Amino acid sequence: MSELELSETDRYAYPHRVLHWLVAAVLLLSLASGLTLGFLGFEGAMERLGRAGTDFLYTSHKSLGVALLALMTLRVMTRLLYVVPDHDPPLHPFQRILSTAVHHLLYLALLAQPMLGWAATASGDFPVQFLHWHLPGIVPVNEALSERLFEWHGWLGWVILGLITLHISGALYHWLIRRDGVMARMSLFDPDR
Repeated sequence: MSELELSETDRYAYPHRVLHWLVAAVLLLSLASGLTLGFLGFEGAMERLGRAGTDFLYTSHKSLGVALLALMTLRVMTRLLYVVPDHDPPLHPFQRILSTAVHHLLYLALLAQPMLGWAATASGDFPVQFLHWHLPGIVPVNEALSERLFEWHGWLGWVILGLITLHISGALYHWLIRRDGVMARMSLFDPDR
């Protein structure tokens, strides 16, 4: 199979592959900062990191969430614009159903999560930030709503962590056990070199 045939028939389009890895990097940083904030809480972060460290952690988490929303929006667009390559060899029906379900749930969760965070932050009358810019709130101030949305935001974070675990486990299974070229479909690099 030539390099041209590989890129056209068995690999995702390059923009989609780049976005996949950008989303992965931003998501891992976002989960790390979110878990840190979740475990420490505001008071614990202030005690361990001081005011500057705590502000940096919150601003970073919010900025990563906004970046994730933008990247996922682009990712959905590339998914719609470019053909999704067929599996060669084809996946077993159970694997295909599981893979499709995990991918669709990840897309949905990674779009919903930053929106939940944005709404929770705005309804709690906290600044919604992307780096040094303040973004408009998408819901009015409502402390009870904010608490509920932050709770959902936390739970959805754990769901995303579970979906990522399934996604990575599947990728490792195909790479290390089946050795069927599935990893090359999303690789940024030419697998023949």
